[in-house]
Amino acid sequence: MHIVLFGSSGMIGQRIVAEALTRGHQVTAVVRNPAKHSGIAAHSNLTYVQGNIIDPASVAQVVAGHDAVISAVGPARDGSDQPAMILHTAHALIQGLSKAGVKRLLIVGGAGSLEVAPGLHLLDTPEFPAVVKPFAAAHRDALEVYRKEAPANLEWTYLSPAGVIAPGERTGQFRLGTDQLLIDEQGRSHISVEDFAVALLNELEQPQAIRQRITVAY
Repeated sequence: MHIVLFGSSGMIGQRIVAEALTRGHQVTAVVRNPAKHSGIAAHSNLTYVQGNIIDPASVAQVVAGHDAVISAVGPARDGSDQPAMILHTAHALIQGLSKAGVKRLLIVGGAGSLEVAPGLHLLDTPEFPAVVKPFAAAHRDALEVYRKEAPANLEWTYLSPAGVIAPGERTGQFRLGTDQLLIDEQGRSHISVEDFAVALLNELEQPQAIRQRITVAY
């Protein structure tokens, strides 16, 4: 497939790129400044282009002619992005993909909107880190944007990681859920970034959750 990826330089985005290339897909990575990536080892199936994910016109331009779009965009490491950026991204992707006629969209979301009890989201528990709560709330709001505002022909899938996601092994073994936080027998909710990327590419290649949210955990 010809895939457009926003957020390729992030922790999750880098693993998505690697997994996609391993599977033989062609990846167009959308970045703010392609010149910064000129020193990265070249791959025949990887191209960097400039684009702005919160600008619907820019989104439409870069995704045109591709089979699918993946958004792995998160807050900038320098703290320059605000939670509202996540909502702007949701609106821009919906508008941009609709204009370009691209139907398949996969979004890397947050774990904070997963339920730990009926009606209780992880981000609303006392243990949830206050510093990331505004961004978690924005991810929760963005999910509602996709559910309520995406046109019927936009085949989106929103993927929430486990409570903890970090670099680790690629095992290919994990569980899939829907709106509830998945925990193991030790009461942990975790997934490696590598296995999260596997789950995402699996969903891209063999869709099982069109217009739904799924979560990935061990």
